[in-house]
Amino acid sequence: MTQIAYDADPRGAAPDLGSLPEWNLSDLYAAPDAPELLRDMDWLEEACRSFAADFEGQLATLDAHGLLDAVLRYERIEQVAGRIMSYAGLRYYQITTDGERAKFLSDCQDRITNFTTPLVFWGLEFNRLDEDHLAALLGQSQELNRYKPVFDRMRAMKPYQLSDELEKFLHDMSVVGASAWNKLFDETIAALKFDVDGEPLGIEATLNLLTDKDRSRREAGFHALAKVFGENTRTFARIHNTLAKEKEVEDRWRGLPTPQTARHLSNHVEPEVVEALRNAVVAAYPRLSHRYYRLKAKWLGLDRLQVWDRNAPLPTEDDRLVSWDQAQRTVSEAYAAFDPRMADLAAPFFAQGWIDAAVTPGKAPGAFAHPTVTDAHPYVMLNYLGKPRDVMTLAHELGHGVHQVLAAGQGELLSSTPLTLAETASVFGEMLTFRKLLSEAPDAKAKKALLAGKVEDMINTVVRQIAFYDFESKLHEARRHGELTTDDINALWMSIQAQSLGDAFDFAPGYETFWSYIPHFIHSPFYVYAYAFGDGLVNALYAVYEEGDPAFRDKYFEMLKAGGSKHHKELLAPFGLDASDPTFWDKGLSMIEGFIDELERMEA
Repeated sequence: MTQIAYDADPRGAAPDLGSLPEWNLSDLYAAPDAPELLRDMDWLEEACRSFAADFEGQLATLDAHGLLDAVLRYERIEQVAGRIMSYAGLRYYQITTDGERAKFLSDCQDRITNFTTPLVFWGLEFNRLDEDHLAALLGQSQELNRYKPVFDRMRAMKPYQLSDELEKFLHDMSVVGASAWNKLFDETIAALKFDVDGEPLGIEATLNLLTDKDRSRREAGFHALAKVFGENTRTFARIHNTLAKEKEVEDRWRGLPTPQTARHLSNHVEPEVVEALRNAVVAAYPRLSHRYYRLKAKWLGLDRLQVWDRNAPLPTEDDRLVSWDQAQRTVSEAYAAFDPRMADLAAPFFAQGWIDAAVTPGKAPGAFAHPTVTDAHPYVMLNYLGKPRDVMTLAHELGHGVHQVLAAGQGELLSSTPLTLAETASVFGEMLTFRKLLSEAPDAKAKKALLAGKVEDMINTVVRQIAFYDFESKLHEARRHGELTTDDINALWMSIQAQSLGDAFDFAPGYETFWSYIPHFIHSPFYVYAYAFGDGLVNALYAVYEEGDPAFRDKYFEMLKAGGSKHHKELLAPFGLDASDPTFWDKGLSMIEGFIDELERMEA
């Protein structure tokens, strides 16, 4: 999950948090001009050429052994290309404003796109294989049959694939399409400066002001953000318009029925399951966000909340900074208390340069865990400045990392978990850390602050992300009917925000532009529902864990090890859960509701 990791110091000065780790990318390559990278690039060019020469036009004639050979060679190509692009991408994210790093990433992307163009035939020709013929081949080879989930996902796209020539054209054009607009967005966001009381701050430090105890500082941060976003909305509106139109054109040519269909297919999840999730969350707005924010207004002594109060700390909240060593210890102990194997899997992240934690000039905002490739290891990026929320972000991203390490055993083509299940270990890691902190709370005041913080995180993960999903849905639908002005996009944003946040809020002028900095809309259209999916799933999963099933831990590890080799129904069945059951989501939402009930009882 990529989420904003808020700066702990509102003025952008680095507090004393101890020694913060940074990435050691040499596990991928030692340098951009490393002999190993040049060797891999040369190997990749030849491997793609020879793959096409050996297999194009021949797939229907292959026996089981021959098809398996093709799959294994294709998998190796994916692995080498993935290693190169992981290195180039991670190096770029460390300093997105560095022209040399941006050029290196673009050059790698261009070369690999050119190398892999001859491979476009693979998916197209594979999908033309007769169903009975393919089934017979799979029946003849257990090793080939292991890749059936990959084949199923490929063949799900069969009704929507274009001619070989058009598919090759789209492949070649990708480097000047969405990826180029993505890069423009990243570089624009990273370069923004926000003037707060005469001091220029980056986006992380300015967003952090929205969590300051001092309401005047929160308001100052809001107005600085609104001013700069407002000055740049023409650029952001152009990016959104272009990407949404590009998507509409490709969807139309492919015959995809809705803008969301491609995401559902890639997530291997049925549209009706996502719709059930969305409807359950929207129906719960009054019981969750509306009710919670009315409570929060009372705690803050306000008749009405302004948008800069949404993430305000409680007056009783401890504002101490959490050192890096303490954050590491907290999360590691929470993981170990669940199962020592989990802490053991997390340990190398801290010890071997798999985490980049400090906020530095030009570094990409937010946080993520990138799996790289299965013969290397994941890397976690944070922007850590010591707030309790940053500790939870560490727990979250480390959960992703552990999941990615466990799934790597599936190999390059089967390790990647669909987004709907990719949030499982991350949200579960957060829950373990939260439960540990709650159990150690010294008094009722501390417990209330922890509970309120958790509710806010869950609202941000569930309510806010479904609101984002609805905003995207409205935006893509509207773009199908013509160019959208900045005012059009602003209006769509506000229609959703008012519905999701509720009647406790006033919306100050300027908030209508806050859609402009959300990276998910740019990088991964309709990604956002995966957060709500993951939170609801983990809430239900955690309830099963609390019931005391002695086999729960082993089942949990087996689920993570499965990666993308099983459908969500098959993965959840051992726990007695089924995400396609409409009532499933109510179970997850009831946990959030129960926390709010507990906070209300504390008021009595």
